[in-house]
Amino acid sequence: MLLYWDMQYKVPQNVQREDTIVGPLTLKQLIILAIGGGLAYATYISLSKAYIVSVWLPPTVILGLATLAFAFLKIHNLPFHEFLMNLLEYHILPRKRIWTQGADTPFISSFDKEKMDIEKKKEIKFDKKPQKSLEEITKVLDTHGQINKN
Repeated sequence: MLLYWDMQYKVPQNVQREDTIVGPLTLKQLIILAIGGGLAYATYISLSKAYIVSVWLPPTVILGLATLAFAFLKIHNLPFHEFLMNLLEYHILPRKRIWTQGADTPFISSFDKEKMDIEKKKEIKFDKKPQKSLEEITKVLDTHGQINKN
């Protein structure tokens, strides 16, 4: 008889690692290699018929090396494409951020202003009645709302 605590379950140990499809290659790496290899091969086929080796070899090698870098290279434990995007962002965005007063005020379009004006007009206006004095309110609460006016 098997009890529920006797059952063995396989618990995944490394869930951050992608699943391998063919040998040690993941699906993402296979797709990158297929596209990059296809582009390198198309470049080779189109240029090798009409030109000498010194013309078609550099673009083919550059495409092949870029494909291998995108598929396998990791810099600072980041995939190559994420590293390139971070590098690009670092060089494009300003490094020094300056706060200017009033820069955080929201932009309100003219349509929104009209909408806010309409909502203000729709607000219910209550008649302002004089408030009861504290003694009157205390008397009402103490007598549970049954006040004899004498």
